[in-house]
Amino acid sequence: MQSSSLLFLLLLPLTGAFLISFIPNTKPQLIRNIAIIVSSSTLFYSLYLIFAGDVKPTATGLWQSYTHAWNTRMGTSFSLGVDGFSYPMVVLTTLLAWVALLVSNSINHHPKGYYLLMLVLTTAIMGVFMARDWALFYIFWEATLIPLFFLIDRWGGVNRQTASLNFVLYTMGGSVFMLLSLLVLFDATGGKSFSFEAIAEGAKQLKTSEQIFIFFGLLIGFGVKMPIFPLHGWLPLAHVEAPSPVSILLSGILLKMGAYGLIRAVEILPLAANALLPLLEVLALIAISYGGLLAWRQSDMKKMIAYSSVSHMGIVLLGISSLNVIGMTGAVYQMIAHGLVAGALFMLVGLLYERTHTRDINDYASLLGITPRFAFFIIIAFVAAVGLPGTAGFVAELHVLIGTFQQWGWLALILSFAVIISAAYSFRTIKKLFTGPSNARMKNVQDLKKIELMAAAVLVSVMLAFGFYPTPLLDLITPTITNYINATQIAH
Repeated sequence: MQSSSLLFLLLLPLTGAFLISFIPNTKPQLIRNIAIIVSSSTLFYSLYLIFAGDVKPTATGLWQSYTHAWNTRMGTSFSLGVDGFSYPMVVLTTLLAWVALLVSNSINHHPKGYYLLMLVLTTAIMGVFMARDWALFYIFWEATLIPLFFLIDRWGGVNRQTASLNFVLYTMGGSVFMLLSLLVLFDATGGKSFSFEAIAEGAKQLKTSEQIFIFFGLLIGFGVKMPIFPLHGWLPLAHVEAPSPVSILLSGILLKMGAYGLIRAVEILPLAANALLPLLEVLALIAISYGGLLAWRQSDMKKMIAYSSVSHMGIVLLGISSLNVIGMTGAVYQMIAHGLVAGALFMLVGLLYERTHTRDINDYASLLGITPRFAFFIIIAFVAAVGLPGTAGFVAELHVLIGTFQQWGWLALILSFAVIISAAYSFRTIKKLFTGPSNARMKNVQDLKKIELMAAAVLVSVMLAFGFYPTPLLDLITPTITNYINATQIAH
C-alpha cells in the first residue's frame, strides 16, 4: 500500500544529521545526545511499523511502498518498499546504528563530523534496503562510500588512509560492473523504467547466455561488498583500522548489502542464476573453508572476526545457491544472526581494546575474575558465532545445511567442517582471554559500564531470543521467500 511511513523512517537519521550540522564542535555532549536520541527514535519507529500494522506481512508482493515520479524521461522514480527480505535488514540497520552510537563515547576528535556521518551512513544503508528502483538503489549504494571513507580515514587507526582508500577502490571497481549490468538491463526494457518490476519484466526477454553475462557483472559488484572470495581483500584492513563502532556497521550490516543485492539479482535473472548455481556453490564452499582457516590463524581479534565474517557470509551464499525455500530461509536468517553476532563481537573487542590498547589474544589472561561482565558477553557472542543450539546462528545454519543437502547432497558436510574450525578459534580465544596465569598488565582493566552493558545485553538478548524462539522471524520472512522461490523455479 502507498504510505509515507517509509519515507519518514528514511529521513529520520538524515534530519538528525542536519540538526547536528548547526551545533558547534565545542558542545560534544549535546551532539552525542542528539545523535543517540535520533538513532533511538529511528529504531523504535522501525519496530513500531510492524507492531502497529503499518508494515504488514502479506502472502504476495510488497508489505508497504511509497513511490514518487522522479525523472519520467529517464524512467527513474523515488520508489521505496519493504518485504520479507528488506524489512528485517532495515530493523537490523537501525539496531546496530543505535548500538554503535551508544558505544562511541571515546570519540573526542571532531565529534560533530563523526556523529553527523554516522547518521548519514544509517540513511544510506536503509535506502539500499528500501529502494524499489534500480537507479535509486545504485545512488544509495554509492552514497554509503562517502561517510565510510571519512569515518575510516579521519577516526581510524595508524594505517587508516590505506584502509579507506582500499575500501573505496574495491567497492567502486565492483560498482562499475554493477552499473554496466543495470544499464544493459534498462536497455532490455526499452528504456522505460528502472523499477524493480519493469527491469525484471524486461529481463524475461533475454536469452540465458545474455542473462549470464549480465549476472556476472552484478555478481562482481555485489560480491565485493559481501565479500565473495577472491574479492575480499579490502575487508581485514578496513576492519582493523576502522573505529570499532564503525566496524559494527561495516561487518554487521554493510556486508549484508552485498548478499541482499545478490538475492535481488537472482530474482530478476533466474535463468542465469539457475545456470550458475554450481559456481555459486563452489564460491560459497571456498569462502566458508578459506575464511575459517584464516580466522583460526589470527591472534589479532579484529582480524579474526573479519575473516570469520568471510566464512559466515559464505554460509549465506551457500543458502542462496541452494535456491530452495529451506536454504534461502537459512541464508536470510544467517544474515540477521551474523549481523547480531558480528556487531556484538566488534563492540566488545573494541571496548576491550580501548581499555588495554592491544588486540592480541596472547597479551591477555585470567580476565574472568577481573571483568566478569566482559567475560559473560564475549563468551556468549563467540558461542553464538559457532552456531550452538539456543542461538540464532544454529537456526540459520541448520536451515542452510538441510537446504544444501537437498540441492547438493553430501557436499553439505563441508559446512560441518567450517563449524568445527569456528569452534576451534572461538574457544581458543575464550581460553586465552579469561583463563590461565594472571597478567599484571590486566589487573586494572575496567569492566563494562552501564551504557555499554545495556548495548551488549540488547544484542545478546536478541540473538538468544531468535535462537530459542525463531517462529516469529520465520513467519515474517517465509511468505516472501516462498513466492521468490516459486518465481525462480517457474522461470527455470
